[in-house]
Amino acid sequence: MYLIPILITFSTLQSVATLIMELHSSEDQIYHPTLAHTPANGETAISTSTSWLSPWLTPLAYFLGHHFLPLFFGQIRITGQENIPAKGPVILAPTHRARWDSLLLPYATGRFVTGRDLRFMVTISECQGLQGWFVRRLGGFPVDPQRPSITTLRHAVELLQHGEMLVIYPEGGIFRDREVHPLKSGIARLALTAESSHPDLGVKILPVGINYSHPYPEWGTDVSIHIGSTIKVADYINGSVKQDAKRLTADLANALKELSHHESTITAHTFAEMPNS
Repeated sequence: MYLIPILITFSTLQSVATLIMELHSSEDQIYHPTLAHTPANGETAISTSTSWLSPWLTPLAYFLGHHFLPLFFGQIRITGQENIPAKGPVILAPTHRARWDSLLLPYATGRFVTGRDLRFMVTISECQGLQGWFVRRLGGFPVDPQRPSITTLRHAVELLQHGEMLVIYPEGGIFRDREVHPLKSGIARLALTAESSHPDLGVKILPVGINYSHPYPEWGTDVSIHIGSTIKVADYINGSVKQDAKRLTADLANALKELSHHESTITAHTFAEMPNS
């Protein structure tokens, strides 16, 4: 009875994984997002990019993930949950090692831990057909990695302006060699745009290191998730978007490299205890 919703939900969530985001806007351009609105069906949307947090599907997805992931994986070791902001705009910037990352991030940082739901920026191909229907209602929204639209970028900024937790994979793709690869500058530009549009907004970037005991995770694979200290975006606004983004990107890369050292070996043999409220 529970097998069908488990398969559907996990197939959908696993698709929310690959992000190759590089903004092609001018160096000093700042976007000014539109205000939020609510569609007729009662589900909360924020812009014409239309993503929702379905009042019934989202809790179901988190419930299934919360109970299924510990059964599928061996040990799930999580450190640094105290670094997750309880409120305010946050960009989660994780390393990307497998499609499972997009299931484990909500498990480690989402509603059962913080009471907050994650919003994923996904490639436009992941938002087609039935799969796209699920992705949008689980808070995902599409971006064309080759030609990111103003509408999509505004939607991402709006999410931050409304204090949401947004997930962007700064490496751009999946890398299974456990090395931190060069980061795309898009995540820094987006964060700086959001912070500049509303002074004292308080956007924070949260680096997250994810590692598996096997490059291609399978049943019984061990997982380590290390959550680093937040990076305050306001500290990087000095007038030049290009230079500010370059410095922010470099510091984020260093933070992820430091976390990767903690990822290299999994030694503990107990599950991370996840609060139920």
